[in-house]
Order: sequence, then structure tokens, then C-alpha cells
Amino acid sequence: MRSYIVFLLLLTIKAGSRIFSRVRLEWVREVDAPWSGLRVLALLNHTSLFEPVLLSIVPNRLLWRIAAHGVVPVADKTVARPVAGRLFRLIAREVVPVTRERDDTWTEVLDQIRDPEALIIICPEGRMKRRTGLDISGNPMTIRGGIADILASREGGRLLIAYSGGLHNIQAPGERFPRPFQHVWLGAEVLDIATYRERLAAWYGADSFKAGVIEDLTRRRDAYCQSLAQRRTPRRPGARPAGSPSATGIS
Repeated sequence: MRSYIVFLLLLTIKAGSRIFSRVRLEWVREVDAPWSGLRVLALLNHTSLFEPVLLSIVPNRLLWRIAAHGVVPVADKTVARPVAGRLFRLIAREVVPVTRERDDTWTEVLDQIRDPEALIIICPEGRMKRRTGLDISGNPMTIRGGIADILASREGGRLLIAYSGGLHNIQAPGERFPRPFQHVWLGAEVLDIATYRERLAAWYGADSFKAGVIEDLTRRRDAYCQSLAQRRTPRRPGARPAGSPSATGIS
């Protein structure tokens, strides 16, 4: 029953998002059936609790997978919010409140993803970027190591990396009211998880997998998470976006 409730909510968010905002999706590189075989979905450049508007470009079959098999770690202080918290508890099959510490809440996430059908959705930075470009404590935004734990646990499947151009134009952290009818840019690419792990091992060594994931995703984020204001140069259809794949180190 929960899966049907979650699916209905996701469909509602998708429909509302198409009215509330305009999301432009751009693939970093072409890949066959990009929405198929996904086991991990990582959103880089976490800027707003309004990121569910990005569901407007997600096909319904993936929404059903999220409803039936999705596992989403969410900050405990987010799910504690009186309104937003209730909503976030229903955005996937399993929503696991986590702290920022390496404690039993993260162990619970890892336990949930042992299901081979699980689709893990995570913001690897673990906190939101403020308008200053820093986190709430005034520190630079960095990739946390939890995403490496998740990738190491997957036997196969694909990783979808979503590159957010930022949603501060809709609502930045700390702002009271959102601004509707805004344009949002989202980049994306799909990687085979097993191949990605092998290439990272070749580059960094098997004992430095976590450090390699952090460094590689940081490069990818910095190369591809560009705002619409930075992407005004017209491109011919089918051309690659700014920043060649070689700049990210591993494709």
C-alpha cells in the first residue's frame, strides 16, 4: 500500500512541478536507455529543499521504481520539520533519517540497500549550499564518503549522476517563500557502476577507493554544475555541454 501512496505523491509533485518551474535536462554524453538499470542516483550541488521539482523530467516508470524500491537518506533535522518533514517521509519506499555522524543511522541506510533491487537516492554533499557558496557553518561544500560506501555495496547496475545548476532562484536555504515559474538547469550522465569502480581502482588503488570517489565526484561537480546564467552560449543540437569529459578524469 505504501508504494502506491508514494507513487501517487510523486506523480502529484511531478505534475505540480511542471506548472511551478521549467526544468531543462541536458545529458553530458549520450547513452542508450539512460533511465534503465539504475541502482544509485546521486544529486550534486545540493542547494534547496525544492529539489523535488526536478521530478518533472523523470519518466513515470522511474517514479514507480522509487515508490517500490527507493531508499533515501534524509537529514534528521529535515524530517523533523512540521510540514516539509511529513512530505519527505513519503518520497520513497524507505526514507531513513540520518545525522551527520558515522553512527547507527548510516548503518541503517547500508542495511536497507542490501536488497539488490534497491534504488538509492543521495545528495553526496550531505548538506545544502547557501547563497554564499558555503554550508550553514561557513565551510566549503565537499563530497562526503557515504557515496563510496554505497557504490562499494552495489554488485552491478548503473549510477546516474545529476548535476544541479542550483535552485536558489526558487528558494535558497533560510528564505521564507519560494518564487514560482523559474527556469532550472539539470545535467545528467549515466555510468556503469562496476566499470566505474574498476577505473577508480586503476587510478587510485584499491585501498584508496573512497578518496578516489570523493576526488572524482568533486571534479565532475565543478565541471558540470553550472547555472543557466553561465550557459547562455547557444549550442548546435547534439553538441556536448561546456567542459569536456576528459576534464572529469574518468568517464
